[in-house]
Parts: sequence; C-alpha cells; structure tokens
Amino acid sequence: MGNVDVLLRPREAAAALGVSYPTIKQWILAGKLKTIKTPGGHHRVPQSELNPMMKSRPEGPSKASRDRFRNVSGRNQLVGKVTEVQISGLMAKVVLQIGDQSITSIITADAAREMQLRKGQTAAALIKSTEVMIVRV
Repeated sequence: MGNVDVLLRPREAAAALGVSYPTIKQWILAGKLKTIKTPGGHHRVPQSELNPMMKSRPEGPSKASRDRFRNVSGRNQLVGKVTEVQISGLMAKVVLQIGDQSITSIITADAAREMQLRKGQTAAALIKSTEVMIVRV
C-alpha cells in the first residue's frame, strides 16, 4: 500500500492539535495551514500538514490506561471496543463492547468528531449517577 495522506475535517485537525476550531480556521484563512478543498468548497486538512505542528508540542509523560482517569471524579469506568458510531445531525450513537456485554451512549456529534471515535478503537464508558438500579435476571 502506498503513502495515503488522511484528510481531516478542520474540527478533527483542531482536536488532534489540541487547539480550538476558530484557531484552525484562522490558520487556514491566513495560509499557515494548507488544505485541500472538496468539490463543495469545504476544507480538508492533510494529516501530513499537522505532523510538523505536533512534533513541536511538548510531550507529557505517557500515562497508563487507567491513570489518565485520575483527573475525573467518576470511578465507574468500563473499558471496551467501539463497535458502532452513528452520527446523525447534532447527536451520535456510540456502542462499546465490554466482554460479552455492550453499552450504548448518546453523545453530541461534535464530541464524537473531536474524539475521532472509530469502530475498533478502545474507549471507556464513564458512569456517573446518584442511582444504580439492579434487576434480578
């Protein structure tokens, strides 16, 4: 397989660099970030354009899988594989397979895009609730 440059939406590029969407748009309009325009006139950012910017970002120490959640108050975390991502309008349906069980979450489409959720990725469901109901099966 040859070198294929992945094209990202501006919001995806912003999330990858850890900057805001308006910042990416300013960079595109100022010519600091080169893009490819779709037939509909939408900007797409080649992944190769982000690589030099990502190298200049300071790298923090890598964290173990569960350590990254220490800054989150929710302790009920279920780690699994993404089996489905359906984006429709403002909302997205995300299904995680956790062992032989699955859990479905409805989140904003923006959040799903910013996290770049894709089928096959590892993700965690954080459950925060004042009540947990138990059903005898």
